[in-house]
Amino acid sequence: MLEKNPQQSRSYEPDIILPPPLYVWPPRFAKILRYLAFDLLFPWTFVFLGIAAFSWNFLTPSLQTMSELSADWMIAIWIRNALILTLFAGGLHWYLYIKRHQSDQYKFDSRWMAKGDKRFLWGDQVKDNMFWSLVSGVTIWTCYECITLWIYASEWQPILSVAEYPVYFAICVPLVLIWSTTHFYFIHRLLHVQPIYKVAHELHHRNVNVGPWTGISMHPLEHLIYFSLFALWWVIPVHPIIIFLTGLFQGVSPSISHSGFDYVSIWGRKKVTAGDYFHQLHHRHFHVNYGNTPTPFDRVFGSWHDGSEAGQELLKERIREKRKC
Repeated sequence: MLEKNPQQSRSYEPDIILPPPLYVWPPRFAKILRYLAFDLLFPWTFVFLGIAAFSWNFLTPSLQTMSELSADWMIAIWIRNALILTLFAGGLHWYLYIKRHQSDQYKFDSRWMAKGDKRFLWGDQVKDNMFWSLVSGVTIWTCYECITLWIYASEWQPILSVAEYPVYFAICVPLVLIWSTTHFYFIHRLLHVQPIYKVAHELHHRNVNVGPWTGISMHPLEHLIYFSLFALWWVIPVHPIIIFLTGLFQGVSPSISHSGFDYVSIWGRKKVTAGDYFHQLHHRHFHVNYGNTPTPFDRVFGSWHDGSEAGQELLKERIREKRKC
């Protein structure tokens, strides 16, 4: 049974989703720069970049220690990653779902988290999501991250200094986002192919109505595929801050994009972008929006749902074609 707020009558729906200026012709460079600096990176990429830099300088074992794979330092990194995820996912859940500081303002789905639903462990959606996120998600994320750090600590890959390669470092920051969204589209399409969907991805899609802990609530097989993007840094050398940024963007940012709210309202005066309506539509309809807007492969392959009536008609057509197969 789904817990509902009796005062809610409808869900919040944002404006129609437009492709980013990067892919509009003829190019408008002022809009492209604004998109890169604000829409794409601000504020969360800068927040994650700061956490990544702090983690490298103060919360990471020495290179000498990491040159040998050992449970001691790997467990320490697991604890660090689990605490960071809990800070974001738990903090958003407390603010938006426990205290309900902004009620249903900017909430995509009028329902709240499910309780008494047998699809979820212990019949509780939040507890189910926390279990899969922490026990499986953080563990597999940490394993990929530790293997990557071990490769660099063992000098199989050089550590490219930020001071010596500042331009390259600056390029790598948006590259993490572009690589993550590109990787996500193609592995996500794979996850929707049977029998992989039934075995693994169906667990994540039980969450039609999503919350902060839904972000990396996945089957272990999906986690193995989802976090495999770390392998890029096994062949392309970067600074460890970029490695940490990759983990934060892949492991923590989904708690924000799955928050279920388009914005988080702060003291009722300012709002910070949070949920991803584009991906929210995927959880609602399954057969559209397999990727993300920064890399609009969905437009290329015909699965882009912009939230409009025309997008809904596209969805119906895709379902009809799927039934014919």
